[in-house]
Amino acid sequence: MTTSRRLADRKTAKFQKNITRRGSVPETTVKKGNDYPVGPLVLGFFIFVVIGSSLFQIIRTATSGGVA
Repeated sequence: MTTSRRLADRKTAKFQKNITRRGSVPETTVKKGNDYPVGPLVLGFFIFVVIGSSLFQIIRTATSGGVA
C-alpha cells in the first residue's frame, strides 16, 4: 500500500466510525425544560413593580375624584 492509500483508508475508517455513532447524543447535552431565561427574583421584582405601580395609579385616581 502506498502512503496516500493508507491515509485514505484511515480517513475512511474514521468517517465510518462517526457514521455509526451519529444520533447517539449524550444526555448531558440535551436541553432540559426547567431552565428559565429570567431568575425568580428578577421575575418577582418585575411583578412587584408592575402590580405596585398599577395599585398606586388606582389609588391616586380614586382620591383625585376620577380626573386623570
